Amino acid sequence: MSMRKLTLSAPEEVIRQAKRLAARNKTSVSAMFTRLFSAMAQADADHDIPLGPTTLRATGIANLPTKRTDRELLEDALEDKYLRTR
Repeated sequence: MSMRKLTLSAPEEVIRQAKRLAARNKTSVSAMFTRLFSAMAQADADHDIPLGPTTLRATGIANLPTKRTDRELLEDALEDKYLRTR
């Protein structure tokens, strides 16, 4: 599988926790992210595989507006990053 770079934003404390957890498990934050979302996608596809407690706690972290398209959400995020911070 080819790997691509992805930039995410998270609170400082969450980043510290992720790095500590990754170090404790001798892995990387990227590998943990990959495993988490692979497990969630598999569970969504199968619906028979129960998610573990860590995965369940991680789901539903982001509450996105349901009446907005992905394009509108992306446009707002890009405006926040490049226009409103100047």
